[in-house]
Amino acid sequence: MRAGSAVALVLAAAAGGVRAGAAVPVADRVVADLVWDALADCESGGDWQADTGNGYYGGLQIRPSTWEESGGLRFADRPDHAGRREQTTVGEEIVRRQGWEAWPSCARELGLIGGGAGAGGR
Repeated sequence: MRAGSAVALVLAAAAGGVRAGAAVPVADRVVADLVWDALADCESGGDWQADTGNGYYGGLQIRPSTWEESGGLRFADRPDHAGRREQTTVGEEIVRRQGWEAWPSCARELGLIGGGAGAGGR
């Protein structure tokens, strides 16, 4: 089974996964961790300190302006200078503000947005 298919199945089973702004039960946190890891694998090869010179940073490939707008400066000046947990915390705020469309290609590939798992590509 492809990683995207597994993520889509886990999300469907969890009926919602990440609920930013709410207390996240342990089971949902595990789902969220699986989703964030799959997204980082797609975006940066799973390198939470990625700085490839493309203007996006960290495992989730976040722009500095988005990092700042989403509260990331409370953790570090850029995503690649923050730890995984801090990046996913900011990622939850990004999802709250923009939805999974903030990562259009990988979110589509993982089945987080329209088109289903495997429909997109990088």
